[in-house]
Amino acid sequence: MLPATPLRLTRLAMMAASYLILPLATAAAHAGPDDFGPGPLIPDYGQIAPVDMTRPLPAGAFFQIAFDTATRSETDSLNRTLTSAARFLNMHVANGIDAENLHLAIVIHGGAVHDVASETAAGNADLIETLLAHGVRIIVCGQSAAYHDVSREDLLPGVEMALSAMTAHALLQRNGYTLNPF
Repeated sequence: MLPATPLRLTRLAMMAASYLILPLATAAAHAGPDDFGPGPLIPDYGQIAPVDMTRPLPAGAFFQIAFDTATRSETDSLNRTLTSAARFLNMHVANGIDAENLHLAIVIHGGAVHDVASETAAGNADLIETLLAHGVRIIVCGQSAAYHDVSREDLLPGVEMALSAMTAHALLQRNGYTLNPF
């Protein structure tokens, strides 16, 4: 056994302290589902969690974001992309961005066209109405709608029909929207 020198005692004390502090630091860094709650703008949809950001969002930030989905929601569940748009609005308003500076569009294609059609929207109808009330554009791919035998008249009120999803994205990009990859 080595003799206890001041340097060795200091090293041992530092190691002991790190074993005590490390679990506390990692516990604070981990969050779970219980940390999510209603957002300030759309409390019924798009739950959010507080985040200790490295840098705060810039004052007066302005966002124009396009979301994209072709995945139809499962029976009795909400379309994930629609809830993601609500979450985007909630988390940015909760962190100081004016709702007027948040411009979102959701381009719907593939089987997801059924999530915005009156007959098959199921639980998504209220979420869609809420998003539209907050200025979110919901745009359906006309080609997918034609493939799935969904007409413009079949869409929920306020949902737009475009020539195609490709066209909708091109026009949104031309108007300054960026594509959200999630």
